[in-house]
Amino acid sequence: MSETWHIRFDDLSRPQWDGALAGTPAPYQQDWAYGVVMAENGARLKRIAIYDQDDVLVGLAQMLLRPFALIATFGLCSYGPVWLKDLDEAEKTAALVALRKAIKLRWPRLVAFTLDETFAPKGFRRVMTGDATIRLDLTQDEDALRKALDGKWRNRLVAAEKSDLRFTSAGTKPGQYQWLLDEEIKQRKSKGYRGLPVGLTHHWQSEKSRARGADKRGGVYVYRADLGKEAAGAMLFLTHGAMATYHIGWSSDDGRKTGAHNLVLWNAMLALKEKGIRVLDLGGVNTQSGAGIARFKIGTGGALHQRSGTFV
Repeated sequence: MSETWHIRFDDLSRPQWDGALAGTPAPYQQDWAYGVVMAENGARLKRIAIYDQDDVLVGLAQMLLRPFALIATFGLCSYGPVWLKDLDEAEKTAALVALRKAIKLRWPRLVAFTLDETFAPKGFRRVMTGDATIRLDLTQDEDALRKALDGKWRNRLVAAEKSDLRFTSAGTKPGQYQWLLDEEIKQRKSKGYRGLPVGLTHHWQSEKSRARGADKRGGVYVYRADLGKEAAGAMLFLTHGAMATYHIGWSSDDGRKTGAHNLVLWNAMLALKEKGIRVLDLGGVNTQSGAGIARFKIGTGGALHQRSGTFV
């Protein structure tokens, strides 16, 4: 291929990075704030800009570096690069090859890409199969979003709307949503699942609060449903550029009976849409160990986004 790719490290300022992602929905692992938070917690960080032969910015890749097997370095680009213009598979593969060559790390080293797409780049070896998530296109109008809901999901929502549940948004100061993080810690212990460390949520919000310009709306958003004076269900979302990601959810016994999560998620979709969020990522789906949660996410009418895997 005659295409020449220019790979530059730490070439962009935060406003430039945020501005590029303001119109391109991208996973939070490629957001500037995520890099800051991870660096503050021990990871080394490389921010990479990919330019084509005309010196046009076509991609961004945020890579975390960690020690591996005592003497080696492991570099991981999670759900990246983010492509800022349409490229075919051959062009993306060539750009990945150029990126891998440009990363200067002492040997022994291992550089891996967990791609946020379906294709498998030629010349790379898959070391892990891909996961899947559900993504909602919030650029649709409200009627289209409502019609896309699965019938049972919609009926559950209608029942919740007719119940005594009351939807509201919660504050974004750490003390105003710490109770939800505490509930998440309890859930993880009782159900035995893992996720992004709960403590990093405050770091994310703190870092996002410093943002200016293109990503000034980014940060933590919490929505809840109350029964009387008590919370019956709540969800916390991370917003970053043009995308929001479901992060934490909790429901009481009464909330599960009354469909609190249906009410919260539906209204959160509309609230995030109003803020200019274009895509809502509901997180991974596992139809075996998490069949009930998978059905709930699929019932929103979102599209299944299957990733191809991790490649070295």
